[in-house]
Amino acid sequence: MPSDLSDAFRAHPVYLHHQHTDFNSLQELPESYTWKQQDHEQYPSSKDSFSLQETVPVIDLMDPNAPKLVGHACKTWGVFQVINHGIPTSLLHEIEWAGKTLFSLPPQQKHRAARSPDGVSGYGVARISSFFPKLMWSEGFTVVGSPLDHFRKLWPQDYSEYCDIVVEYEKEMKMLAGRLLWLMLDALGISKDDIKWAGPKGDFKGATAPLQMNSYPICPDPDRAMGLAAHTDSTLLTILYQNSISGLQVHREGKGWLTVPPVQGGFVINVGDLLHILSNGLYPTVLHRVITNRTKPRFSVAYLYGPPSNVTISPLSKLVSPTQPPLYRPVTWNEYLGTKAKHFNEALSSVRLCVPLTNALFDVNDHSNSVQVG
Repeated sequence: MPSDLSDAFRAHPVYLHHQHTDFNSLQELPESYTWKQQDHEQYPSSKDSFSLQETVPVIDLMDPNAPKLVGHACKTWGVFQVINHGIPTSLLHEIEWAGKTLFSLPPQQKHRAARSPDGVSGYGVARISSFFPKLMWSEGFTVVGSPLDHFRKLWPQDYSEYCDIVVEYEKEMKMLAGRLLWLMLDALGISKDDIKWAGPKGDFKGATAPLQMNSYPICPDPDRAMGLAAHTDSTLLTILYQNSISGLQVHREGKGWLTVPPVQGGFVINVGDLLHILSNGLYPTVLHRVITNRTKPRFSVAYLYGPPSNVTISPLSKLVSPTQPPLYRPVTWNEYLGTKAKHFNEALSSVRLCVPLTNALFDVNDHSNSVQVG
């Protein structure tokens, strides 16, 4: 991640007490991790939210109809799963092994690579924790660029094996992310000529992406705990690999929370806030969270794919017209991360110019309109 993108985090440090909990030593849920019902159900679920009749789409990327299916999933869900994506199963096993090995280290050893309050890389809790009164039952490790410096602190003798796995995984993820982004954009009628920062080869060479490994330990009281609170991603798209343990949920309007069951060898693809802006609102950014498990630990790794930090993202001109004006003002990823650090899930509203309502468009800055945006 370029240094100027890191500036957005340095400008908004996260100071948290009890930052490094030894989860394995806890037999009961501490008060600091106990979420009240209204916090736990910030976005209410309906009784039918876990119905088998509606599930997140699973798309075979070898299917000739994949581009059409991807576009439809983006417009109607903002999330989908992919299989037959070309990433070797052996690499998925290796990144899971490396992550589990890391999180199983003794607490004092993990703390050697702790993320600083104003830092991006290293071991620690989710940055969104500062927006909530209770702590989340999870731990994470963020890799930006090379993991060498941090992994040397964790494994002074044999760090190279772990570094090689992460570097190879990042390389494969970058290629897959570019491929997926073009499928998403192609469904909107967007070509390489429409996105100059994609580069002459259209390979998004300057794209940046932190890698986020997550551990959700066995929880003594899952009904009152939260693994990762509800949020949207500040990315163009996110590629998530999850092990065989369920926990990820997405919020579906009118349906509540839907579990995204792990698909063997598959990835979950989230539309992020920046792609929502780029699509002029045609692709919804997906609200998601993670719940905990009483008997089995869960592991996931997210590739948080974004544009070059200084590139301005705004609704694409092909998607703007007199009847469909731009819904959002231009913003760089660096600026938007700073906005997200201040406003969290209200960040999109803060860069919104107008909002569609009953086939009309209202300027959100016109205070004569009684339209609440949020």
